[in-house]
Amino acid sequence: MLSITSQYLARYRRLAGDRSDTLLPVTGAQRRFVLVRSLDPTGRPDLVPMFFAFPSATIDPERLRAAARRLASRHTALRSRPTVVRGTPVLSVAADPDIGLTRPARVPGESPADALRRELASWDAHGPALRLFLVHDEEREEDVLAVVLDHAVCDGRSLARIVDELGAAYAEEAGGSLPAPGETEAELAAYRDAVLGQLAAEEKAETPRAAAYWADRLRALRTHAPAPRPARVPDGARPSGAAQARLPAHDGGVSFPGLLDACRSAARELYGPDRTVPLGYPWGGRPAGAEPVVGCFLNTLVFPVDTGHASASGSGTGPGTGAEATADAWWDDLDRADVPFDAVVAAVRSAGSGWTGGLDGLLTVDDDTRRPPLVLDGVEGREVHVDGRPVRGPFAVSVTQGAEIRLRMVWDRTVLDDETAHRAFDALTQALRPSDHPVP
Repeated sequence: MLSITSQYLARYRRLAGDRSDTLLPVTGAQRRFVLVRSLDPTGRPDLVPMFFAFPSATIDPERLRAAARRLASRHTALRSRPTVVRGTPVLSVAADPDIGLTRPARVPGESPADALRRELASWDAHGPALRLFLVHDEEREEDVLAVVLDHAVCDGRSLARIVDELGAAYAEEAGGSLPAPGETEAELAAYRDAVLGQLAAEEKAETPRAAAYWADRLRALRTHAPAPRPARVPDGARPSGAAQARLPAHDGGVSFPGLLDACRSAARELYGPDRTVPLGYPWGGRPAGAEPVVGCFLNTLVFPVDTGHASASGSGTGPGTGAEATADAWWDDLDRADVPFDAVVAAVRSAGSGWTGGLDGLLTVDDDTRRPPLVLDGVEGREVHVDGRPVRGPFAVSVTQGAEIRLRMVWDRTVLDDETAHRAFDALTQALRPSDHPVP
């Protein structure tokens, strides 16, 4: 029986035919985002926004628009639009990227953050994958710039390059000129090779043994989030809540198993004990030998968080408990990390589970040395957050490690009430304090 990746490649080749320069295949990571969007009743895609505040009058809008157009022209993924053609997810490549800069007109009483939230909520999935929004904040005498991407065309490892190259393009004297055709064609070839290399790795990883592993590993999963109750969100309230904290850094940072254990502490507060909660996290990289192209290559792995087991900060002391068991299981998972998400879901369902692929939580981890600031003509933008936007899952945790640990959690208020979410965030924070959570 053909693997899901093999079936996808066969469908893509029949569909693309002689249009392989304008219809490109997608990685398993991209396939997940495109299919999630197509199944969403509103067609809402997953977005990756970055917000930067600059002193007023720093930004030349026309120069910025030209820089963004030049950036998108250089990178195949950024001038492409994720779409589904005859049931097959693909990237449709545009010859000339239509990158604009929107300056939202604010309604009376609307804050700059409100205006940006409104623009992102009305995102047209059929438009360009990269968009810019600029809004003036009179109180702070700042301009807030939003650089927003469809997640299907970028992952976390692409963001640093996008930010760096946008600033470089803004600084170019001939900012309005586009890359030479040869440069664009070379990047298209490198991007196609990288995607095909990733698909080859995924096809190789989809073995019967790997399917059996994931079926056994995740067989206990159900989506345990309470049913959405929209009445719990008052009229006019933002659809999501947020909390953040800064903690002293451990020597060498917190290990990933330590972060998974901390998420277990939060999940116990959210869903109670003796549950198995599906927690997703991105993992992976570009295939061996591939150019470091901008795109989406990080697979979503699923860690079954058992809230009945003690975390490293809890009281479990026997063998197989706490961080040691978490680390052992996580390393075993990484040996099968190339199996694409949809193949994992299919394997689990074929073993009799009712899990449909829904995630109760998401965990993303970043290194602050990989996130350079956006610099426009020598002026460094201050990265800011615009909270209150819709979130895809019940809760999501992001961790940035560096000189300190920057911890953030957001939650869907139609699923989780603020009081419970804050208790979960407190448990998460407590589990990550150096005195309470030694690095395994």
